[in-house]
Amino acid sequence: MQRFLSLTLSAALVATLAACASSNPDVISRSDAQRMSLVQDGTVLTVRPVVVDGSQSGVGAAVGGVVGAIGGYGGSGVNREAQVLGVLAGVAGAAAGNAIERMSTKEDALEILVQLKSGDRRAIVQAKGTENFNPGDPVIIVTTGGKVRVSKAPPIIRAQ
Repeated sequence: MQRFLSLTLSAALVATLAACASSNPDVISRSDAQRMSLVQDGTVLTVRPVVVDGSQSGVGAAVGGVVGAIGGYGGSGVNREAQVLGVLAGVAGAAAGNAIERMSTKEDALEILVQLKSGDRRAIVQAKGTENFNPGDPVIIVTTGGKVRVSKAPPIIRAQ
């Protein structure tokens, strides 16, 4: 039973962390839908790959510690020994959970340096999406609720 509980909690931890791991520019949060955004035109100057470090909210350490403690405590029939094993396994589980959280929330991203029409320059770091950017590409910078993303500029349609 305890083994089943440990496996269930571990699976829940992985699923929770995987759900929180994306900042993909192709995915818009529900709170940003139906909001006016500021759009600025620009041109890509440089693009370089970067890695956004994983988060450490403490959830991974907490869940890992609980799972480790439960598993460790159930590892012995002697009460005192079970308590010591529970504490040691809890500490190891917390360290493992923290590492799992950090690794599962790390993501590949791009740092895009853009020159605006005004001559100002902006550097934006965003997760890799479906668009590829190259120096000289016309782009738009979309700012919504303090969040910024870069997209390829659509063709300009002149009103007649």
